[in-house]
Amino acid sequence: MDWQVARAAFVSHLQLEGLSSHTVAAYERDLAILQQSYPVQPPASLTREQLARELARLAARGLNGKSLSRALSAWRRFFSFISQKEAISDALFLGLKAPKSAKRLPKALPVDKAMHLLDESPGQGDERLIMRDQAMFELMYSGGLRLAELCALDLSDLSLNEGLVRVMGKGKKARLCQVGSQAAQAICAWLEARQSLNAGEALFVSLRGTRLGARQVQNRLASWAAQAGMDRRVHPHMLRHSFASHILQSSGDLRAVQEMLGHANLSSTQIYTAVDFQHLAQVYDKAHPRAHKKD
Repeated sequence: MDWQVARAAFVSHLQLEGLSSHTVAAYERDLAILQQSYPVQPPASLTREQLARELARLAARGLNGKSLSRALSAWRRFFSFISQKEAISDALFLGLKAPKSAKRLPKALPVDKAMHLLDESPGQGDERLIMRDQAMFELMYSGGLRLAELCALDLSDLSLNEGLVRVMGKGKKARLCQVGSQAAQAICAWLEARQSLNAGEALFVSLRGTRLGARQVQNRLASWAAQAGMDRRVHPHMLRHSFASHILQSSGDLRAVQEMLGHANLSSTQIYTAVDFQHLAQVYDKAHPRAHKKD
């Protein structure tokens, strides 16, 4: 089985398993790296030494531990798949590990900055776009939505009477997210303005009625933040991080935050405890009379 046949079959397999288009594209990129290095050699004949050499080459290019781990995971899954039809060595990945990279803490906005961002709507521009953007950003912060989840929303996903929105998360797992009162008001205003557009089922659309893409939302939020006078670049995931951090600071309920974010593992949520500790440490340093060194 050559690369083209093997990769096409593997991609079809991943799609049938329900993996998101982003995950499938990431797997394809990681496999393309191997194919570029060994374009003629059939994938089933690759050796452990060749994989180790490729891993070392990627590390030398500056890829961090997380990226290397993802590449290894993609390779393992690919070779496990083709082993159903081709003979693959059991020791192909023996001892191959990516170096661990330092955990990067998610960047969350302080509460006052988040409030300022959402309260300061731009004074210029099409009023319908302003209402749409306000609804998007309020919803992301209110429910902790991922960018892809926001873009995929349809009108039928809304249950404003119950204060809920149904989103499809990673791994095609559905969950219900909270819609706070201010987010609900912003969405109602957008739904009324949206009636003047020739739009389909998508909740958030352009003036032409087409579903918004991730890059469009990113650009709109960056522009909104700049016009609000924010002292940093704000990206959509920062609203999700802020949601999680602020809920945890107020409640201390890690399990509840895990459910709200749609994390499969609690370890994914625990990183927010470090963010919360950073906040507490800053408060302590500013407020405690014995926290500062004597001059």
